Amino acid sequence: MSDELPEDVIALIDQTVHEETADFPVERGYVWTACASVENGNPLYWDETAAAEITGGPIAPPSMLSMWFRPHHWAPGRDEPKLPLQVHFDLKKRLNLPEAIIAEFTTVFHEPVRPGDVLTTCQRLRSVSPVKRTKLGRGRFWTIDVEYRNVRGELCGVESYTGFGYNREEAAA
Repeated sequence: MSDELPEDVIALIDQTVHEETADFPVERGYVWTACASVENGNPLYWDETAAAEITGGPIAPPSMLSMWFRPHHWAPGRDEPKLPLQVHFDLKKRLNLPEAIIAEFTTVFHEPVRPGDVLTTCQRLRSVSPVKRTKLGRGRFWTIDVEYRNVRGELCGVESYTGFGYNREEAAA
């Protein structure tokens, strides 16, 4: 593995990539199913009157932000499987780092997601570290932001992932 970061990877830093629109709108049935599965009885998600008083209407739990982009196993017309966090997989391939873990994850929430919203998302590579050696192997850390917006263009949240791509064989050597 070269210690030099390829120019095309350097050029990718802070660029908006993999922009997409969700395949389906935010729907209360999904919200209720998710809440029921963890016994979340928060009236914001179940009671129209409480939601209207507190948040101006029904909202989805903030923790469901990325759920609206989790690809279905099958979709009409799709030839290739769709992967979440595509930049992560692009980097693994481009940097020849077949193994990777997510070392850190944070989410910052902004505007609530509401039933009927069709969300859009994009990804941004924020940084790629020099080559590092860890107990897992020799590789690089990278940070990727995934931004979510509602139909009004308002920022709903940003997920930040720090991954570490590495070569396992080098760990044994």
